[in-house]
Amino acid sequence: MKEKADIGVVGLAVMGENLILNMESRGYTVAVFNRTLAKVDAFIAGRAAGRNIKGAHSLQEFTASVSRPRKIMLMIKAGRAVDEFIELLLPLLDPGDIIIDGGNSYFGDTARRTAYVESKGLLYVGTGISGGEQGALHGPSIMPGGSDRAWPEVKNIFRDIAARLDDGTPCCNWMGSGGAGHFVKMVHNGIEYGDMQLIAESYQIMRELLKMSPDEIGAVFMEWNAGELESYLIEITGHILIFKDQDGLPLIDKILDKAGQKGTGKWTAVQALDIGIPLTLIAEAVFARCLSAQKEERVRAAKLLPGPAPFFTGDKKAFCGDLMQALYASKIISYTQGYALLRATAAEYNWKPDYGGIATIWRNGCIIRSAFLSRIKEAYDRNPGLANLLFDPFFKRSVLSAQAAWRRVTAAAIAQGLPVPAMVSAICYFDGYRSPTLPANLTQAQRDYFGAHTYRRTDRPEQESFHTNWTGMGGGTAASVYTV
Repeated sequence: MKEKADIGVVGLAVMGENLILNMESRGYTVAVFNRTLAKVDAFIAGRAAGRNIKGAHSLQEFTASVSRPRKIMLMIKAGRAVDEFIELLLPLLDPGDIIIDGGNSYFGDTARRTAYVESKGLLYVGTGISGGEQGALHGPSIMPGGSDRAWPEVKNIFRDIAARLDDGTPCCNWMGSGGAGHFVKMVHNGIEYGDMQLIAESYQIMRELLKMSPDEIGAVFMEWNAGELESYLIEITGHILIFKDQDGLPLIDKILDKAGQKGTGKWTAVQALDIGIPLTLIAEAVFARCLSAQKEERVRAAKLLPGPAPFFTGDKKAFCGDLMQALYASKIISYTQGYALLRATAAEYNWKPDYGGIATIWRNGCIIRSAFLSRIKEAYDRNPGLANLLFDPFFKRSVLSAQAAWRRVTAAAIAQGLPVPAMVSAICYFDGYRSPTLPANLTQAQRDYFGAHTYRRTDRPEQESFHTNWTGMGGGTAASVYTV
């Protein structure tokens, strides 16, 4: 074992332990520390036994055991704990040392921490890591950003432990300065929320409208996973649905329908609202989880607010084919909106991301990994300045081809009283985006009527603003700023 470790990791929860073992398996010596010292001893005596992993019982011992420039990675709960550990580490580190936050921190916090740590003469990296327990152990998708000068120092370790494509390309690259890494991870998680909700809605349609059993639905998902929808989430959905409890009955039917969340989906939706991007599908996925949490109210409402009893008389196999197309088209919209948010926020912060490269990073190791992502990479290879995925020939053809089936499925779900908020929001975005004229002219007239917010005219230069005294009793004063 080396006298000094190549990197130090704070935090021995599931992700921390598995990343440490991953690093060690790639030839790195790793120092480890945890506030609960018993966890350090148990890890060194257990999974880390006989490996090039050094346990420490104090932060002083821990930081002293790492070679300079020190690379100290925090795998701890996001929020105040990260700020507290930064303060504990700063007196023990030297100029040029690097603090790395590998948790799910909010990108605004990461930008603030980067500036603060740099002001102390050190470097800071906020890196998104996706892939769960198995990804952390065998190769996750890694999205680092922060102090640009830190990238050459952490590049080899991150790329060595990352997942790889079949051609050996590592699923890791530098996202940009400040909070860029955690921002890309946040958008990844938002898209993950959308994918999961769309899959859940497809499951509910098959379960409640088509009256299919979990085994039958699981078989459909496995079939879908062999085609255009091939992905980790589709694959595990098939496995989940055929899994039996100890009594031989489907476990899925015994799981309480209250979904949890840790906030990254909400952050994505809030950022979209802040910057003015219509991220409707992901927002609906977040709200769907919020609605699921109101279980007691929903049970009460079911008795008080009757609706249609779902009933289907057509060809189930044909309808499942329609459902696959509706799911695929909705998935395209989810990524379209996510990439629109990436572009708008990158412009706001002067980041220069490689959009096709981001799709490559997500192609393996992460939760949203899928064959679909290679299509996004190809789209940006064809046109690096692509304004919207729907303008790419492949995605345009795909959505237009699925359009009729997409409408049949959403119409049937609504007519039969089944909630499909993400799928409906997707087709409403598509219809709104392709509409040359929207009723916003009436909205703006209303704003001018009650608040003198002014409007613009189709028959005059767009930069000119107008106000009308609609009632004859208003004054001529109008708002000085017209904001779109």
